Amino acid sequence: MNPEPTSETSFPMRLLVLLGGGALLAAMATDFLAVIGRHIGWPLLGSIELVQAFVLVSASVAMVMATLAGSHAVVHLLIDRASPKWRAGLIRADRLFSALFFIAILIGSVWIAADNWNGHEESELLGLPLAPLRIVGIICSLTVALVFLRQAFE
Repeated sequence: MNPEPTSETSFPMRLLVLLGGGALLAAMATDFLAVIGRHIGWPLLGSIELVQAFVLVSASVAMVMATLAGSHAVVHLLIDRASPKWRAGLIRADRLFSALFFIAILIGSVWIAADNWNGHEESELLGLPLAPLRIVGIICSLTVALVFLRQAFE
């Protein structure tokens, strides 16, 4: 199901790579500085909060990219032994159930965000607002669900 790699990657995919990769690099740099800081006596307070925020962005973007590229895990033991008709049906069912899974995650995320929206949630040490991070998770869950639905009905 993976599309053929091309020498020219689309602009949205390059943008996602930059966003997710940049967040992952920021997480690693923050953790690196925190470790060095602890050893030289200048601890970087709140580094775990920053790393968690960066990892959320990176992981969310990675889920979108994996879905767009069709790179999610598939049980080939069953799929490869099925007839072409059954194979197509199993793949369609996989996409539909995956879409339902991400719709459930989306509903739960929106519900929690709505309940806490006026609560002005912040991280403990740095006071980072959690609403933007919830929005990133919601947008990525919605995107993944929509891509799975599109793939199911193609």
